[in-house]
Amino acid sequence: MLEPGNNNELPPIPGKRYFTIGEVSDLCMVKPHVLRYWEQEFEQLSPVKRRGNRRYYQRQDVLVIRQIRSLLYDQGFTIGGARNRLEGEEARDDATQTQQMVRQLRTELEDILKILRR
Repeated sequence: MLEPGNNNELPPIPGKRYFTIGEVSDLCMVKPHVLRYWEQEFEQLSPVKRRGNRRYYQRQDVLVIRQIRSLLYDQGFTIGGARNRLEGEEARDDATQTQQMVRQLRTELEDILKILRR
């Protein structure tokens, strides 16, 4: 999963259900054509395709993309190495992703609390 230090450079994930490819591109700092390529290379990445073949990513997809980005760009893995690492980590992934989601939720709740206290 993403190292805690890398989370600071990426924007927080909004509390939406679906994200367009442009939004995911901004959230993960990866160009849209790279996202489309990664869909072909990583079976864990499968956005919902709707009308006009438009892609809609869910929160889980954004987390997977951030993990792929970290493996490729920060840790220096090749596409094949990152694919193998993701397949090997799926069991451990659940706990790590849950922790990351809890941190994100906590941050969002703290922001809401600040607004309510005003």
